[in-house]
Amino acid sequence: MTSFSWRFGLAVVLLFFPSHGAAEELSLLEGWRDVWLLRFLVNLLGYATIIIPGYLLIRYFKRTSYLETGSGVCYTVIKACVFGSEAKAGLLDDVPVLPRNEGDSGSSVKQAIRLIFCAAGLQVSYLTWGVLQERVMTRSYAATPEEAGEKFTDSQFLVFMNRILALTVSGLWCLMFHQPRHGAPMYKYSFASLSNILSSWCQYEALKYISFPTQVLAKASKVIPVMLMGKIISHKSYEYWEYFTAVLISMGVSMFLLSSHASKHPSTVTTFSGLVILVGYIVFDSFTSNWQDNLFKYKMSSVQMMFGVNMFSCLFTVGSLLEQGAFFDSLAFMTRHSEFAFHAILLSVCSACGQLFIFYTINQFGAAVFTIIMTLRQAFAILLSCFLYGHAITAVGGIGVAVVFLALFLRVYARSRKKTGHRSGQSHVQKV
Repeated sequence: MTSFSWRFGLAVVLLFFPSHGAAEELSLLEGWRDVWLLRFLVNLLGYATIIIPGYLLIRYFKRTSYLETGSGVCYTVIKACVFGSEAKAGLLDDVPVLPRNEGDSGSSVKQAIRLIFCAAGLQVSYLTWGVLQERVMTRSYAATPEEAGEKFTDSQFLVFMNRILALTVSGLWCLMFHQPRHGAPMYKYSFASLSNILSSWCQYEALKYISFPTQVLAKASKVIPVMLMGKIISHKSYEYWEYFTAVLISMGVSMFLLSSHASKHPSTVTTFSGLVILVGYIVFDSFTSNWQDNLFKYKMSSVQMMFGVNMFSCLFTVGSLLEQGAFFDSLAFMTRHSEFAFHAILLSVCSACGQLFIFYTINQFGAAVFTIIMTLRQAFAILLSCFLYGHAITAVGGIGVAVVFLALFLRVYARSRKKTGHRSGQSHVQKV
């Protein structure tokens, strides 16, 4: 049965992009799921049916001073969701944090084993995740020489699968290991959650219109819009090496895109829709990280952040899927194609495990080592995708890829040198 949300979304699009005849409108009505903009608007409408009532309830509780006058069984839940568990939440800096392991803590052999474990965990988790992501979104299931097979098209269901497992893993982690006392109002996670599921949706959806190597390079070049936004909005100043590496990244991405050409694989063609969706991914992902940085001012661990964001992500995605009638359609697809069911579950496992490896690696070795590992992972992902799925990269395109990753490594090196120099200067002042 069709839903109100997608009908309303279709009406909005037809209002701004009117058809020339009834036959074209009927065709659009029947094939609305093939238009990514329509699916995006329908998803937003589904989220709005949860966000708007929640917003009104929060305003009501705050306006009526419920924190002072409320009582009863629901008081604790409403207090945690709307006001937080403390009247004024403490900062994360006020909580005693275990010191990060440095090179002199323990033997060098143990540190090397730990580093290999972290690097292997991140590489296996995210390389497998990338391969499966491209397999699910660009290839057909049950295809034979006589039949074309059936493609899975609902990116939102894959986002839900990833989030429900991540929610389970982070919830179990919080129960098993001691966490700081939580002080943030739960509703504040919804902002990062919404932008997170939209960025993930764009990431999956983009693979229908661009190649996986193009997507990886677009992620690697996020530093450029981030610097532009920082310069325009926050009037930030940057070092010369930051501008230099940004120019190198721009040159490398341009060389890769301009040298790409269409081949027998439809997924290797870069389209305008794919570029628009990639821009959406970069914007939503940038908001997510900035909002999470703001939330970390409260007492919370990374796993608590993971739990809060994924809790709202599950609520938004399952609500939207049920309203569209797509939830049970996707489950039916899983029952028809056991291979897809295996891929979807493994995709979710890799995503959840990868998040835990991120937290552990940063805690043990710091952000610089983590960035190097993930940069190598992006390079390996491009090579693996070209090997498995036959993406053709010209010599000029290969040089462009090399330039991008050279620039990324230069950024990591320059940033680590700057931090080392800063620490040395501080220690010198203390000695004097």
